[in-house]
Amino acid sequence: MAISIDDIKKLRAMTGAGLADVKKALTEAEGDFDKAKELLRERGLAIAAKRSDRETSNGCVLVKSADGFAAMIALKCETDFVANGADFIALTQSILDAAIAAKAQDIEAVKALSINGQTAQEAVTQRSGITGEKMELDGYLTLEGENIEVYDHMGKHTLCTMVQTNKPASEAGHKLAMQVAAMKPVALDAQSVDQKILDEEYKTAVEKTKLEQVEKFVEMKVKKAGINPNLVDSEDHIESNMAKGWLTQEQADEARKIIAEAKVEGEAQLKMPMIENIAKGRVQKFLKESCLVDQEFQFGDGDKATVAQWLGQQDKELKIVAFKRFTLVAE
Repeated sequence: MAISIDDIKKLRAMTGAGLADVKKALTEAEGDFDKAKELLRERGLAIAAKRSDRETSNGCVLVKSADGFAAMIALKCETDFVANGADFIALTQSILDAAIAAKAQDIEAVKALSINGQTAQEAVTQRSGITGEKMELDGYLTLEGENIEVYDHMGKHTLCTMVQTNKPASEAGHKLAMQVAAMKPVALDAQSVDQKILDEEYKTAVEKTKLEQVEKFVEMKVKKAGINPNLVDSEDHIESNMAKGWLTQEQADEARKIIAEAKVEGEAQLKMPMIENIAKGRVQKFLKESCLVDQEFQFGDGDKATVAQWLGQQDKELKIVAFKRFTLVAE
């Protein structure tokens, strides 16, 4: 049967599918709109199943605040070509709008929301069928209450932040949201850092300090033997420098022997109290760099104030209540 352009436009408006896909579905369904919609849905499911093992490293992240509720969400896909498409961004926005209106609390609630007569998850699956790429909803974060500022970094829809303050402070809140985007804090302050993160940082700091102390001991032993440490700091360098004539076979063999013995001796001489003190200092440095209020504020007037100090300069009572950050960009 002949399919009219009006029917094609109507189904396209209902589903967001491409003109060719809509026409094909309507033709196969002999003009039955419900059957055509089901065909488009099945195509999306087939694409999703076929590409289930694909990596969704691109996508669109959007953020919005309204009526005391703020949220951000990411709709992920495989390529930046699809991620930058107007229809893909519009779908992400429609899902976020529905989430804000419903004040959805988690990603599963978002997936079940109604979007143009279908669930958000069904809309995503259908879009997957249209583009031929795997898609998935991810990164749903929320804040509730007043005084929330949101920020879409450079308007590129790949990194978004939200910051809530204890009192109205739109301009300051915007700068704080930019700070969160730029400096990627892990917590508001030291007391808010997850103990697991602290434990892991301390463990890493101890191992790094041990390694550095042993390396210093080995370097001292190599220098004492009259060999340039830079020529023998790895097996690849030893082989390369022998080929260049910068090391003799005898020097290389001697260096290998010294290094092996010095590593054992250096490890045996490690002083754990000193190692632990250095590690604790490294953890403190991590906290200063990673806790929002202790970070150096990046958007002030050139002074070296921390975020907490800058806040006090704006208003002695102004405090940060909470923040959220999500990005699709590898950091």
